Amino acid sequence: MDKDLFNKRKKTITELISDEHYVPMKIKEIAILLQIPKENRADLQAVMDALMDDGIISISKRGKYGKAEATAVIGNYIGNKRGFGFVEVEDMEQDIFIPESQSNNAFHQDKVKVVVTSSSQNGKRCEGRIVEVLDHGIKEIVGTFQKNKSFGFVIPDNGKLAFDVFIPEENTMGAVTGHKVVIKMVNYGQNGRKPEGKVIEIIGHINDPGTDIMSIVKGYELPVEFPDEVMKFTNNITNVVDEKDKAGRLDLRNVQTVTIDGEDAKDLDDAITVTKNGDIYQLGVHIADVSHYVTEYSPLDIEALSRGTSVYLVDRVIPMLPHKLSNGLCSLNQGEDRLALSCIMDIDEKGTVLSHKIAETVINVDRRMSYTSVKKILVDKDEEQIKEYEALIPMFKLMDELAEILRAKRKTRGSIDFDFPETKITLDEEGHTIDVKPYDRNAATKIIEDFMLIANETVAEDYFWQEIPFVYRSHENPDPERIMKLSTFINNFGYSLKVTAEDIHPKELQKLLTKIEGTDEENLISRLTLRSMKRAQYTTECIGHFGLAAKYYCHFTSPIRRYPDLQIHRIIKESLHGGMKEKRIKHYTEILPEVATHTSTTERRADDAERDTNKLKMVEYMQKYIGQQFDGVISSITSWGIYVELPSTIEGMISIATLKDGPYSYDENHYELNNQTTNKTFKLGQKVKVEVAKTDKMLRTIDFELIED
Repeated sequence: MDKDLFNKRKKTITELISDEHYVPMKIKEIAILLQIPKENRADLQAVMDALMDDGIISISKRGKYGKAEATAVIGNYIGNKRGFGFVEVEDMEQDIFIPESQSNNAFHQDKVKVVVTSSSQNGKRCEGRIVEVLDHGIKEIVGTFQKNKSFGFVIPDNGKLAFDVFIPEENTMGAVTGHKVVIKMVNYGQNGRKPEGKVIEIIGHINDPGTDIMSIVKGYELPVEFPDEVMKFTNNITNVVDEKDKAGRLDLRNVQTVTIDGEDAKDLDDAITVTKNGDIYQLGVHIADVSHYVTEYSPLDIEALSRGTSVYLVDRVIPMLPHKLSNGLCSLNQGEDRLALSCIMDIDEKGTVLSHKIAETVINVDRRMSYTSVKKILVDKDEEQIKEYEALIPMFKLMDELAEILRAKRKTRGSIDFDFPETKITLDEEGHTIDVKPYDRNAATKIIEDFMLIANETVAEDYFWQEIPFVYRSHENPDPERIMKLSTFINNFGYSLKVTAEDIHPKELQKLLTKIEGTDEENLISRLTLRSMKRAQYTTECIGHFGLAAKYYCHFTSPIRRYPDLQIHRIIKESLHGGMKEKRIKHYTEILPEVATHTSTTERRADDAERDTNKLKMVEYMQKYIGQQFDGVISSITSWGIYVELPSTIEGMISIATLKDGPYSYDENHYELNNQTTNKTFKLGQKVKVEVAKTDKMLRTIDFELIED
């Protein structure tokens, strides 16, 4: 098609789509309307693509063309340090790719209006152009200050922010080069101007102990100090359980009761009792009655909801509730009367809950046990520990029996157990990393997990059938495309999955994990299986928990550190007292969707902050090993590099640019890099030797170089 004809057709289609009577159409419909024969459809497509590139028209998610502004959608912009970004749009399966030239100076987390300029094809995302920034999601930024002669600028810690921020001299607060600062955004850099900010807080110098972690805390806007009205409200709460508060409760103080936690735990929110009568076990899971003190709409409650969860960082805990409650009155401390909300279950030898009772109770813990001590008693048969806890040994044996039964029942129905080692990071007094190693769950931690799981399931099922507004912990079925990709990959190792285009049963994934147990590829396939699944979240609908193969599931067992648990405790107690009338049902129906959404968001924020602090301390640890070699396993492959995990759980990247025999092509269907010239292939799970080449605390990255055998 010559240039004149091409431009003529562009004008014709522009006039058509701009007409006030035009209704968005698919390209086939436009071709029929303009009487364009099938053999010329490719020319029409070229014209449509050109008009989209010019920003005159755009395409909807249903493939219909319209005027750009008419088909614009609203979404959340996710930036990238390389300048490009993506827009997440609700109800769209894929994000919209935004080239740097089409970003309209949008910042990471901005709410934007975007038009699609090219549809997705050949596996690539659709592209778009941001036509308007509706709201800036980031109002404050944490970064490193650099002083110039008459001004300063801040390099953001957040790698998704592609710009440095200009700071006029009068707005530096006296910061010097190397200071970690918090800045308030003054201007976001429209109309050719650089983004501009104002220093509102100096956290400390980059080399000062604790400044690195506090920068992450500030970057995620994690609240550290409690407001004065919260502390004032807390100080008015007594230090001991009031006698009048014990009245009317089920008294379990004479029942042998223990807590089992880590040695350094201070917020002990669950206690256990186990007895057996004939073939029936009676398991009592007793949870601190936090809602007795944190009443609805009190300053404590408003602050707890805002925080959503306690945050466990490598060097500190940022609690959801003040220490007077979390480590004191609501902690089930040994030898002290405590108020609890208990789920007491009768369970047969097949693991079936025959009956249960949920009740307000008063308990008194006999012994505060550690996971280590219980493991020594049950697994190591340590004579010294057995003698010290002689009176409790029969109950520990019953716990072990019952936990095995519950675990076997979950396995039978298909529950998936990812047994990854957690990372244990040890710091010195100044906050510097002295050790990083894997930290495995032991027999005692698994027992407590088993008991918490059955209590959570039992409570969720009870309140589902009562048809009372509730907050559930939900885990949706995985995306079929990801599962099919996983299935293709594991075929390389001789494994298979029974999958359909629409669905997979969790038992299939569980069977796979059982088959790979103890093999060289276990860690690799386990991680890929986990990556193929969706993230659990809080919902008001009981949609089940895929990973646990559970129809009913909620979080009931940790109201000290999770707001959803505290919220459902309040609902349960109102229900127990007969207060769940029409007015209160309406109240909870109105507020719970926002509670579920907000607490899912704060949970993600806490997880991200924990991950970033761990990364930071791992980078710091590896600084002293630059030039040293390690054996590792390829844990992830991307188009830009190979990620390698060391036995310590530390992960670094080999950049493709450092592979001397390139170029390599990336096969995302098989998770591998290929060099067709040398026939060299890098695959997930492959063992490699690497040398630590470089570390960057600011970017939190570790660069490896491949050592050829």
